[in-house]
Amino acid sequence: MKIDLHTHILPEKWPNLKERYGYGGWISLHDHCNGKANMKKDGQLFRVIDQNCWHPPTRMTDMDNTGVTVQALSTVPVMFSYWAKPEDTLDFSRILNDNLNETVKKYPRRFVALGTLPMQAPELAVAELKRCSSNLGFKGFQIGSHINDWNLDAPELYPVWQAAEEEGSAIFVHPWDMQQDGRMKKYWLPWLVGMPAETATAFCAMTMGGVLDRFPNLKVCFAHGGGSFPYTLGRIEHGFNVRPDLCATETKRRPRDLLKNVYTDSLVHDPAALKFLVDVMGEDKVILGSDYPFPLGEHHPGKLIDSIDDFDHQLKDKLLAANACTFLGLNRSDFEDIAG
Repeated sequence: MKIDLHTHILPEKWPNLKERYGYGGWISLHDHCNGKANMKKDGQLFRVIDQNCWHPPTRMTDMDNTGVTVQALSTVPVMFSYWAKPEDTLDFSRILNDNLNETVKKYPRRFVALGTLPMQAPELAVAELKRCSSNLGFKGFQIGSHINDWNLDAPELYPVWQAAEEEGSAIFVHPWDMQQDGRMKKYWLPWLVGMPAETATAFCAMTMGGVLDRFPNLKVCFAHGGGSFPYTLGRIEHGFNVRPDLCATETKRRPRDLLKNVYTDSLVHDPAALKFLVDVMGEDKVILGSDYPFPLGEHHPGKLIDSIDDFDHQLKDKLLAANACTFLGLNRSDFEDIAG
């Protein structure tokens, strides 16, 4: 069995948001033709996507071809729209979440939903989190690595963490809004360097910022193998120890001691990196994640895990499925016969 925690999906269409809200900056989807479509922002091309990004039957064909039993579906991070008026982001979040719900209801044994929230307005985010958790049965939510000028330790976000803890909702942290100008313009650096740094910043904010101390039952997973955090944890903890005046202002507990309910996905593209990640995080805290359907993802989900001879069958099963069931609160038996 394979449960892929990290996949992205869009509706096939959504309203003209500039007309709906009265200002620009929104993503729109145009020119569906020959299995492709153009994501545009204010008329400028943002990304060309294939129909597997909006068409569940195409996704399921790909899943069957690569042995993926279940995908956790989340939106494309550019859709977070934290920059917009809060009431408009809430409205758009509901459009995206209701579309996710329709897909999961139609194919309940192939997909589970990770919703999106208007995080720049925590009271609205809490309301949408509760609606999706209680009414729609969502297993968790994908959020950005920062919310405008807030890192994830901002006290304004405490009500969201409290609600997620109370509802048992998993939080999947995805990097976004990286610097793309100046020194970062070339070589795809925002994605190759900026994303790991964004994720590590979010990781540090939630550990050293005391979030995981204050909300000990909050379940959090960081994308892309936790970015650069697991590989610089020694440096981070050394800094925490030698400069507590800078690093230990919100909690006295070491970052390593706050990882009880923290997970990462497995998306590191390198066997040595994956073995090190499992060693740092623990065998129960790494979850298959492919970043399907985008080119920087693992094109055959789980192939890297399966390729490592040092991982026995039990460990491979944890990474491929069991850990995802724990993180998302899934009953494995609901999907066993699909896995064959």
